[in-house]
Amino acid sequence: MTTPQPERAVVVGGGLAGITAALELAGAGLAVTLVEGRPRLGGLAFSFRRGELTVDNGQHVYLRCCTAYRWFLDRVGGAHLAPLQHRLDVPVLDVAHPRGPRLGRLRRTALPVPLHLAASLSTYPHLSLAERASVGRAALALKKLDPADPALDGVDFATWLGRHGQSARTVEALWDLVGVATLNATAPHASLGLAAMVFKTGLLSEPGAADIGWAHVPLGELHDTLARKALASAGVRVETRTKAESVTRAESGGWRVEVGGETLDAEVVVLAVPQREAHDLLPHGALDDPGKLLDIGTAPILNLHVVYDRKVLRQPFFAALGSPVQWVFDRTESSGLAGGGQYLAVSQSAAQDEIDEPVAALRARYLPELERLLPAARGAGVRDFFVTRERTATFAPTPGVGRLRPGAHTNAPGLYLAGAWTATGWPATMESAVRSGFSAAGAALAVLGRSHAHPLQEAA
Repeated sequence: MTTPQPERAVVVGGGLAGITAALELAGAGLAVTLVEGRPRLGGLAFSFRRGELTVDNGQHVYLRCCTAYRWFLDRVGGAHLAPLQHRLDVPVLDVAHPRGPRLGRLRRTALPVPLHLAASLSTYPHLSLAERASVGRAALALKKLDPADPALDGVDFATWLGRHGQSARTVEALWDLVGVATLNATAPHASLGLAAMVFKTGLLSEPGAADIGWAHVPLGELHDTLARKALASAGVRVETRTKAESVTRAESGGWRVEVGGETLDAEVVVLAVPQREAHDLLPHGALDDPGKLLDIGTAPILNLHVVYDRKVLRQPFFAALGSPVQWVFDRTESSGLAGGGQYLAVSQSAAQDEIDEPVAALRARYLPELERLLPAARGAGVRDFFVTRERTATFAPTPGVGRLRPGAHTNAPGLYLAGAWTATGWPATMESAVRSGFSAAGAALAVLGRSHAHPLQEAA
């Protein structure tokens, strides 16, 4: 008696979405091959070597409410390498205040929502008393919104904030402080639906939801090294430097994926690649209107990397007001820097105006700004200054984008979509990417008749 062969799956794309889909499909008994055109896994959250440093292409953080990404960290054995804060605590430095630099903090207590932030907001020095009161009223109104309501998708966040009494200063010092980092857009360019999802989930769901976590090792250790080990343990065949050239229907009714001289046959294919690449690989008729994928815009993130000859920052990170600088992180230990200096990463989201500026111009602008923010930097020597640019870092969360984002299913049986840009309900984050991998794998397994519990429901 012959043993039936397991169904085969090909996952195209080795970012977080593809890794997640591959792990889930393999865990359900499928024979999975993952192909990735780059020499590494991790998608747009990766590391590279620069001299003695191991450098992340950009600073990535997650929140306690990011349950899917936390599952991913547990699944690859890396949760201890990317710990969460015990409690939300964000230093916010304003160097443009008329009475001199002022340091405030956004932090929570253990009190229930919304009282967990009340003490912090009541003393937040970057807003007037009236502005602080207006924030509370807007937060209560925000809590009543349903982020899944299609009507919210067509409204920009700035318009809603204006209708709810938020001054330009309040938007700058609070709403955009959080929103730019999570949405990669300022309030006028952000869908109210996505903004409501971020703020309701992160700040208004449970007291610890917005506690921040970040990798204390290079991202490549989590998203490439540990991910490869997890995939290998699950029996997934991983082929890097292998680009999918076409996806076509086989005569048998399955799928054929052409990957540079080799044909991979499969019953299931997951396209876990950026929206434009997915558009080019989709066979005719797989989506009713594939052109919508090309209408999903992209937004850049610029990262500036500065290596000083001495320690200039004593906090692990801070956010800035009154300066073009947005967020600054200490990456000294994780990068492997030796010799007593300090390596800072400056993360600049929604960087459309600066993404193509020459390094010399960025250096001339930002080194003096860091000296304004950090007095200890004024006498420090700069060992190195370099720039990483992700021109298509995220999909643009513009009003109306929700109607463009497809779900995991396509019209073609056995073909599924994954990626942070698909209809996860989240903005373009690591959380969204992992959730999309869950959705694609779950959809495939349901059609195959495989019993499969959603990982987050299983964990609960």
